[in-house]
Amino acid sequence: MSQAEHPQRLTEDHHVTVDDIRSLVGASTPHFALQIRERIRSLIRALPPDHPARTEGEREIARLDRIAFAGEVRGEAPEDGLEPLPSLGLSTEH
Repeated sequence: MSQAEHPQRLTEDHHVTVDDIRSLVGASTPHFALQIRERIRSLIRALPPDHPARTEGEREIARLDRIAFAGEVRGEAPEDGLEPLPSLGLSTEH
């Protein structure tokens, strides 16, 4: 995953939308949460506080911070006897 932005989003006449934010977080995983978070921060930096895309972006930034360090379970819970994979915050290896 790169922190490079889609070229269309970088044009001066592009207006950041809620859909831009949702397209970035649609397939987010704990492993890429911090990179996606930075891309969102960059997109919403110049937006006014009451802009819908900024509101959505700030909400997703908070969620991405949580899943980056605490992990996330989607779908069904782990099977009995199988431990879930650790997140960044739980890793014991250096």
